[in-house]
Amino acid sequence: MPSDADVPATGPLAGVRVVELASLAPAPFGCMVLADLGADVVRVDRPGGTAPGRLAAPSTGPLHRGRRVTALDLKSPAGLADLLRLVERADVLVEAYRPGVAERLGLGPRVCRERNPRLVYARLTGWGQDGPLAARAGHDIDYIAVAGALEPLGRAGGPPHAPLNLLGDFAGGGMLLATGVLAALLERERSGLGQVVDAAMVDGSALLTAFLHGMVAAGRWSAPRGGNLLDGGAPFYDTYRTADDRFVAVGALEPAFYAALLTGLGLADDPGLPAQYDPDGWPELRRRFTARFTARTRDEWTAVFAGLDACVAPVLAPTEAHRHPHNAARGTFVEVGGEVQPAPAPRFARTPPPPPRPAPDPAAPLDVAAVIDGWPARP
Repeated sequence: MPSDADVPATGPLAGVRVVELASLAPAPFGCMVLADLGADVVRVDRPGGTAPGRLAAPSTGPLHRGRRVTALDLKSPAGLADLLRLVERADVLVEAYRPGVAERLGLGPRVCRERNPRLVYARLTGWGQDGPLAARAGHDIDYIAVAGALEPLGRAGGPPHAPLNLLGDFAGGGMLLATGVLAALLERERSGLGQVVDAAMVDGSALLTAFLHGMVAAGRWSAPRGGNLLDGGAPFYDTYRTADDRFVAVGALEPAFYAALLTGLGLADDPGLPAQYDPDGWPELRRRFTARFTARTRDEWTAVFAGLDACVAPVLAPTEAHRHPHNAARGTFVEVGGEVQPAPAPRFARTPPPPPRPAPDPAAPLDVAAVIDGWPARP
């Protein structure tokens, strides 16, 4: 395996230096995105390991790929001094402490930006740096609940159902963090100055509901949970169990796709079928669709719809998605250190990033002096 020194500095973020203070899933995901795009990300662990937590992703897993790692005791004068030496030569610092913790440690934005005015100081929290809940604990499910992103999710008559921790932690958290960092780096090219990026998962989760707010304003989202067009209320936008106890996803919203769906199901010539957009007829449509889909296996239905633009797809488990012909052809998944993982995205025609490197061994951190020596002082 090539060493870090042998890996070419490619990707659109080649040359960007990121200091990541070890934390749990959302910030590591954001830093994974930056590393995937070519940034040189150095994770700063606590001596003896990364941030604790039963739910923390393994520090050798996909969220930590592409990094280098060092260890510093930030509560000691020597550890803090070394961290600030890294900051002097970095472009970005990422921390995910509760508000005020970084300041108490002596590494808050004011201290760091006095050392390096060009530094982008990126902060990721659940509730943000201010507001009544800023100091409170929380998890993904709490942030999306307050953001209005949880209430619409779930079946009619049932409770809201959290979509894993994808909305708050990763889409509304880590991805928002990466977007903020990129915007601040771009603005720095004009101003010559860094700034603080306050990425809050409650803000990001609310941002993800922009389309839903538009539907509400247009009067197109008025039924209770599970009774609207995109939340499982419409029988032509839902999932169906197949004969082998698997599922297919149906998204035949537009009339042309709906017509192809009926063709694939053998219902195109049924004169008694209710109209597509008549909600009173949706229970009957669902009954008919359910009966048809349970007659064949998932893969048999995949073959039936292979030649039809009906917006029907097999529901794949994460462990089998890499074998789908489309994903395999595009390289949507890659093998990193013997493990199948999602590939970096998006794709770049002129500056493609190199294949991801495995996560570093947290038991063998780099000497911080070696990292500093490898980052020449900025002019």
